[in-house]
This record gives sequence, C-alpha cells and structure tokens, in this order.
Amino acid sequence: MSPAGGAQGPSDEVTGALRASGGSGGSVPRASSAIRALQAALAAENSAIYGYGVAGAHLAGARRAAAVRDWVAHENARDALTAMLTARGGQPVAAAAAYALPFSVHNAPAAVSLAAVLEDRVAAVYLGLVALSEPSLRAFGAARVRTAALRAAAWRGSTLAFPGFEVTPSSTPKTAARAGGS
Repeated sequence: MSPAGGAQGPSDEVTGALRASGGSGGSVPRASSAIRALQAALAAENSAIYGYGVAGAHLAGARRAAAVRDWVAHENARDALTAMLTARGGQPVAAAAAYALPFSVHNAPAAVSLAAVLEDRVAAVYLGLVALSEPSLRAFGAARVRTAALRAAAWRGSTLAFPGFEVTPSSTPKTAARAGGS
C-alpha cells in the first residue's frame, strides 16, 4: 500500500541513503562501509517509525501501549544512529514524508502483523552492521538485531529461527498475536 503519492519503499530508502553518503557499491574504504550500513539502519528506523504510526491508529488497550513503546524505541534508535553518523562525518538522510507499507492496514490484526514485519525488516538491516569489522558497530548491530527479533516475536507470538534472514515480502498480513488487550 502506498499511503501517499511518491512514497518510498525499503529498497528506495537504502538506495537514497547510499547515494547521500557517497556510496555507490563496489570497493569502498571501511569508513564508507560503516557510513552506508548506518544510513541503511537509519532508513529502516525511519520506516519503522512511520509504520508504527499507521499500526498504532488501529490498536487499542495493551496493544496500543506496546506499539507506542516500540515507536518510542525506534525514535531513540533513530537519534542514536543520527549521532553515530554525525560523529563519523556522515550526513544523516532525512526521513521521507511517507513510506510504502507491505500490505493495507485497516484493522487490529493487520496492524499487529505490520508491527511484526517492521521488526523483521529492522532486524535484517541491522545485520549490515554486524557484518562490519569494527567491534563497536558489530556489537551495536547485534544488540539491535536481538531487540528487533524480540519485539517481532512479541507481536507475532513466535520467533524465527534466524532473525533477519527469514524476511520475505508479503502482500497480505498473516495472523499474529501480541499478549494482552486488543
């Protein structure tokens, strides 16, 4: 679903982040690899923030409170990534006005499924930091993969064997559950 004309999808976010950081693929210095991975993580966090705004509009009670907590966690991660990029001399890419969602969200079950997909996608992008050689970025990325995987499991009601590796684009929401409330 494209909530607004010209909305960006996840691959558009990463491409834009790479272009803004001066990355064009191929062989690049280690610092550029770090900047590109941080930009991709920032784009994923911005997309998750947007997605939780959509999901939260369809939730109530404990599920809405959980969505708000997760939304704030993504805002905090965005701020941390922005600081990390700036400290490395990178220019953090601004968030888009709107992002393409993987499916339409018109009710609570679809909102819960969206939250799980958002977390799966965030976990997948943070694997880019885990793949770097710098220990501090690897540790940061690993911690974020774990956090996103735990949030996805809470929304889905089950975990994935290899968080971040089993992300598949979906056109329809799957049944998902989050403990407590509707």
